[in-house]
Amino acid sequence: MTAADPPTEPRGIPQTTDDLLEFARSTRGFMPEDEGDLLFVVARDALRKGPGLEIGTWCGKSAVILGAAAREAGSVVFTVDHHRGSEENQAGWEWHDPTLVDPEFDLIDTLPFFRKTIARAGLEEEVVGVVGRAPTVARHWRTPLAFLFIDGGHTDEHVTNDFEGFARWVEHGGILVIHDVFERPQDGGQPPWRVYRRAIVGGEWELVTHRGSMRVLRRVRGEAGDPMR
Repeated sequence: MTAADPPTEPRGIPQTTDDLLEFARSTRGFMPEDEGDLLFVVARDALRKGPGLEIGTWCGKSAVILGAAAREAGSVVFTVDHHRGSEENQAGWEWHDPTLVDPEFDLIDTLPFFRKTIARAGLEEEVVGVVGRAPTVARHWRTPLAFLFIDGGHTDEHVTNDFEGFARWVEHGGILVIHDVFERPQDGGQPPWRVYRRAIVGGEWELVTHRGSMRVLRRVRGEAGDPMR
C-alpha cells in the first residue's frame, strides 16, 4: 500500500460521489482502491439505517469515502483518533512521514491535515471528528451504530480495545468492517486477524464479504449495548 500526498493547493469542492471518491484516492493515507470501493458500497447501504463510526482517522482518506457514503445515505459518520500517529508511525521511525511531525512537540499531528481534507471535500456536515484516545471515547459512547469501521492501532491491545469498546454498540443487523486482516503472518500483522476470528467464532457476527485485507461482518446476535464476548 502506498500513501498519496494531499493536494498542495485548494481545489474546487467535489460535487458528485464520483468526484469525492476520486478526491479520496488522491488524499494522503493507506487504502487500496479496490478496498476503498468496497468500503463505500457497504457503508452507504448500512448508513441508510443510522449513524456510523470510524476508528483511526489519520489524514482523512477513508473518512472522505465514508463521508461520500453518508451523504448518499442521508446519514453521518463520526471518526475517532488522537492524531498522534499509530505505534508503527512515529517521528523518526522507519515508516513515519516527517511532514506530519509537529516541530514544537516532536510528535505526529495529523489533525490539521484531517481538517483540511474534510473541508476541501465539503464534508463537514457528514463527517464529525472526535479527537481522543479510542478507549477514553469508548467509555462514554452510548449511541447505537448501523456501521463501524475498525482501522486504528494494530497491536493486540488496540484492536481488542476497539472491538470490545465499540462493536457492542452496533445494532442487530448492523455492519462491522475490520481492515488489515491478514490470515498469514508473512502478509501482515496478526492482531486484526485474531479479532476477526474471535468475532466469527463467537457467533455474534457473520462474514458478509471480503476483499484484500478487508472483512465485512454483520451482527446476527445481540443488541446495541451488549458487551462483546
